[in-house]
Amino acid sequence: MNEYMKKANELAKYSMENNKGGCFGCIIVKDGEIVGQGYNTVTSDNDPTCHGEVNAIRNTCKNLNTFDLSGCELYTSAYPCPMCLGAIMWSNIKTVYYGATPKDTANIGFRDDFMYEWLRLPNEETLKMVQMNRKECVEVQQIWLNKKDKIEY
Repeated sequence: MNEYMKKANELAKYSMENNKGGCFGCIIVKDGEIVGQGYNTVTSDNDPTCHGEVNAIRNTCKNLNTFDLSGCELYTSAYPCPMCLGAIMWSNIKTVYYGATPKDTANIGFRDDFMYEWLRLPNEETLKMVQMNRKECVEVQQIWLNKKDKIEY
């Protein structure tokens, strides 16, 4: 087994065995060195965003003192959900290695499929999106556009 995937899988097992959350673990590697790690803590933190990948990204950003993880690779015990994929892309990680497939994850009761389906074909039964007060919100964005001391990401 790949050494990095083995570590991610060990974190998944740790999370599960210690009732931290679901059976998902993740590590982040840069230049052959593990620079961050995380495992699922959804139920122990009472936070639905505490997936293994998100926790690993947070840990890595703290360890490297940056929000830009360019040059890093992510190893995760299961294919990332849409939230985690978004976090991975926002952090500029360009390569993800994963163990279990989305079908494997569905087979143990995790429900990512409805999110993938909604992204493909939005429907109000799953999530109702209502646009409002665009003018005022765009005005704030224009201030950001012209802000001289902003840190772009």
